[in-house]
Amino acid sequence: MGDKTMTRMLKTFVTASILTTAMSFGAMAQETVLRMSNWLPPSHPIVRDMMIPWAEKLKEASDGRIEVQILDAPLGPPPAHFDLAANGAVDLTFGVHGYTPGRFTLTEIAEMPFLADTSESLSVAFWRVFESDLAQAEEHRGTKVLGVFGHGPGLLFTKGKPVSPLSDLSGAKIRVAGNITNKLAEAMDMVSIQAPSPQSYEILSGGIADGIFFPVESVPFFKLETLVDKALRVPGGLYNVSFFFVMNKAKFDSLSDEDKAAIEEVSGEAFSRMAGQAWDAADAAGMDVIGSTVDFHDATDEELATLREKTQPMFDDLAKAYEAKGLDFDVVMGKLKDEIKAVAAE
Repeated sequence: MGDKTMTRMLKTFVTASILTTAMSFGAMAQETVLRMSNWLPPSHPIVRDMMIPWAEKLKEASDGRIEVQILDAPLGPPPAHFDLAANGAVDLTFGVHGYTPGRFTLTEIAEMPFLADTSESLSVAFWRVFESDLAQAEEHRGTKVLGVFGHGPGLLFTKGKPVSPLSDLSGAKIRVAGNITNKLAEAMDMVSIQAPSPQSYEILSGGIADGIFFPVESVPFFKLETLVDKALRVPGGLYNVSFFFVMNKAKFDSLSDEDKAAIEEVSGEAFSRMAGQAWDAADAAGMDVIGSTVDFHDATDEELATLREKTQPMFDDLAKAYEAKGLDFDVVMGKLKDEIKAVAAE
C-alpha cells in the first residue's frame, strides 16, 4: 500500500473521528425540553403574551439549551394543574390559586378589594412580597415558583341588571372565581356561582348567572360583549385573582447551575412585570371593544363607603388566617400597598 493511499486513509479516519466526537458532544449538549401543561386557548394573553415570550426569553438566556414545549391539550381541568407540576406529570404549568379553595391562603392578599389600578403594579408588588414574606410558608410545596401575578382591576359585569344603587344587586346570581370573589358576592348580598372562566359564556347565555366578576380583558376574550351591558367599577378594583407560574422542584434541581441561572434570570420579578404589562395591554384592547357598549358606573363616594364597610370582614378573616401561619397581615398588607405605589410611580 502506497504512502499516498495511507495518507488518504489516515485523513479519512481522522475526519471520521472528529465528526463522531462532534456528534457525541452535540448529543451531550442536546437541549433540555420542558413540558408545559396549558388549559387556556393559545390566543389568551397568558399564553400568547406571557408563556410564549417567557419560553423564548429562556431559550435565549440558555443559549438554546432549554426548549419549552407547550402541550396542545391540557392534562387535566384547571384546578388540577398545580398538582400536575408538583407531582412531576409536567415540568411547568400555571393556574389560579383560588381554583382550589383552602389550599393557598396567603396569596389571597393580592386578591383583596381596592388595591391597584394596573396589573403591572400589583403583579410586581405581589412578587416582591411573595419573595420576602409569603414563600416561607411553603404553600407551593413540590414546585419552584417562577412567578406570581394578578390580572387588571376586577369589575362586576351584569346582564340586564342595574349595578346602582347597590341594593338592586341583592339576590343577583354572580359567577365567582374563588374564595375572595365568593366572599365579595356574599358581602354584596349576591348569590355565588362557582365556575372556571371558560364556562362564563355558557352560564351567562343560559341565564344561570346574572353577572360575572371579570377584568375588562376577559369580557371580549370569552365573547361576552354581546351579553353584558353594565359594569360596576371602583378605584383599585373590586377584587383581583392571583395566579401562579411554577416548575416541578425535582426537575429544577436536576438541572445544571448554568441552566438554573438562566431560568431564574427570566423568572421572578422579570416575569411578573412582563405578565402585568401584558395584562394591562389586554385590558386596554378589551376596553376598545366594550367601552361603547357597556355602561360603566363608577361607584359614588357613598357607595364606596358602603362597599368598604361590607368587605371589611374579608380583611378580618384573612388577618386571622395570616396569624395562624405566623404572619402579621397588617404588616404584609402595608408592604404590598407600599410596593404597589412604588411600582406605579416608576
